[in-house]
Amino acid sequence: MAGDESTDSKTSPNQKPYGVVNIKTHVAIILDFNELNYDAWRELFETHCRGYQVLGFLDGTSHPTFDKDEEWYTLDSIVKSWIYVTLTQPLLTSIVKKNSTAHSKWQSLEDLFRENKDT
Repeated sequence: MAGDESTDSKTSPNQKPYGVVNIKTHVAIILDFNELNYDAWRELFETHCRGYQVLGFLDGTSHPTFDKDEEWYTLDSIVKSWIYVTLTQPLLTSIVKKNSTAHSKWQSLEDLFRENKDT
C-alpha cells in the first residue's frame, strides 16, 4: 500500500497550489517600487513557491510538456495571480501583458528592480 501512495503522488498533478486562497497570508509584503522591499518580497515569494512545488514557474525551468498542457497553464496562471495580488497598482500595470507567463513577469520585476538598484 505504501508503494501505491508514492506512485499516485508522482502521477497525480500537484494539488498544493490550488489550496492557496489568500497568498497575502504567506507573502505579507506588498511589493512597492518606493519602499525598497524587493529583496524581502522576493525571498518570501520564492520560499512560498518552493513550498508549493511551483518554483519552476518563476525561474523558467518549468515548461508545458505539450501544446495544450492545461495543467501547466493552470498552475502558471495561479502563480501569475499570486504575483499580481502582491504588487502595488503601478507595478501591476507595468507588467501586465497578454499571453505572458509567470516567468516573464518574474523576470520583468527582476529587471525593473535590479536596474533601479544599480542606478
